Amino acid sequence: MKISDSNKKTSQHSEIDFVPWFRNAAPYINAFRNQTFVIYFSGDVLEDNEFPSLVHDITLLNSLGVKLVLVHGARTQIEEKLKKNNIQSQYAHGLRITNTETIQLIKEASGSIRLNIEALFSTSLRYTPMAGSQINIISGNFVIAKPKGIIDGVDYLHTGDIRKIDIDSIIRSVDAGDVVLLSPVGYSPTGETFNVNSEDLATQSSIELSADKLIFIDDSEGIFNKNNELLNNLTAKQLKQIIFDTEDNDKTEKSDINRHYQRIVRACEAGVKRVHVIDRNIDGSLLIELFTQNGIGTLISTDHLEDIRSATINDVNGIIELIKPLEESGLLVKRSRERLETEINNFFVIKREGKVIGCGALYISANEKQAEIACLAIDKAYQSQGRGEKLFEHICQNAIKNNIEQVFILTTQATHWFREQGFSKVTLAELPDEKQAFYNYQRNSAVYMKNL
Repeated sequence: MKISDSNKKTSQHSEIDFVPWFRNAAPYINAFRNQTFVIYFSGDVLEDNEFPSLVHDITLLNSLGVKLVLVHGARTQIEEKLKKNNIQSQYAHGLRITNTETIQLIKEASGSIRLNIEALFSTSLRYTPMAGSQINIISGNFVIAKPKGIIDGVDYLHTGDIRKIDIDSIIRSVDAGDVVLLSPVGYSPTGETFNVNSEDLATQSSIELSADKLIFIDDSEGIFNKNNELLNNLTAKQLKQIIFDTEDNDKTEKSDINRHYQRIVRACEAGVKRVHVIDRNIDGSLLIELFTQNGIGTLISTDHLEDIRSATINDVNGIIELIKPLEESGLLVKRSRERLETEINNFFVIKREGKVIGCGALYISANEKQAEIACLAIDKAYQSQGRGEKLFEHICQNAIKNNIEQVFILTTQATHWFREQGFSKVTLAELPDEKQAFYNYQRNSAVYMKNL
């Protein structure tokens, strides 16, 4: 079949778009290798027609060297079984009361889910995303549970709390390249079975594994502020404030969503580096969240995701990648790799998830009273969000620590921005002697200065 020119152009355009995406994803691919991710997905996800695609995406992570522990929910499937058997669900304080009949149905639901997931991971048909894959998925009695007991006069019967997770066995399995699957049931040393909360199980296992990421995939698009705006990233401290702002006045009964937020805070404060909340209803949401700069949901961390710090020799490649387009457009003076390596101690960088997204340099003059701020750049995807101002302020504070009285810049196209930061236009004669001697008259840069 002959392909029309228009179809060829469309195909070529898609392939061209793929190249920069793949290049931008490369740092994440490298960073995630040998990291441990705990991924939770709700029972609703399992019922979705797109669940096989999610399994394919999880398989891709495994092939890239990510150590994976999966935790599945089962509420939807349990409710269906209870309804079919004419059993009314009973809850107290947001927790299911699990009687003898209910625990039997929970075991059936969890067993069925586990078998279906194992079957999907065994799919390696030709012409499918998992073609040729040989991934072992391991499940078993990893979770030791105890009865929740009687609380405020309510006997929760076979509803349990997590007593212990067999972390050593899980680590051995993921180190061998296997995927571990945890179901929301736990077992007591006396042989009893308990219904445990799947989100609690995901949270606790991520803490005990010292996981690099805990990922929740459910119906939530992410975390929103009071203006109903999606928050792409925030800290555990900021999430605590959101919880406080939305709690009931009597502080006695928290909503389901606040209990979920409390789990996230607990995970972060216990050492889990990153927690992601992403929407199950978007095909490929897991990959979009992990391998693109802005992601698609909400990323929560203990501290701010981005650090401003002094650059090291290991940052040279990142700085080159950041400033190359600006040098080609004439916004910045071209710097060779050798020059950057020689002057790296003058540079500061902003890093996000291992990627340099901002840089700037401070060159102290021979008179030790003046200094030049140069090569100030912010990744295009992160501009207009205050990062340039923060980086500039950080550099100025460093100048003050070195007893610098004035900072100056030479610019051709950013005069308005520097004026907004308190700079005033000055003459070339006010620059240090060595800077006057090497002034590039061809660029005809404007000179601006600020007193510190």
